[in-house]
Amino acid sequence: MLKFTEDHEWLKIEDGVATVGITAHAAEQLGDLVFVELPDAGSTFDKGGEASTVESVKAASDVYCPLDGEIVESNQAIVDDPSLVNSDPTGAGWFFKLKLSNPSDADALMDETAYQAMIG
Repeated sequence: MLKFTEDHEWLKIEDGVATVGITAHAAEQLGDLVFVELPDAGSTFDKGGEASTVESVKAASDVYCPLDGEIVESNQAIVDDPSLVNSDPTGAGWFFKLKLSNPSDADALMDETAYQAMIG
């Protein structure tokens, strides 16, 4: 099951590790991505910290860390080919994997129904 943030990130959580990316809605709003910068493995972030940067033909935007944790892996494929985020935002276009400091914090995030209601 996916969880969502108000900042348009999605999380898929397995065994205390969240795979994190941006939603299809966010990818559409940004337009065609031309650059992605990802955090290094071992980096730690607090919830809401600026973990990644994306640039599109329209704008630059930050991707925020959805929960407290440590980066265990980043997706080099989207650095090499940022268009993967546009073509498959909740699949091959994931950004990083985050070992959650407190996995139960994810309970406070939105489910897909709540996220769809938020974006209207």
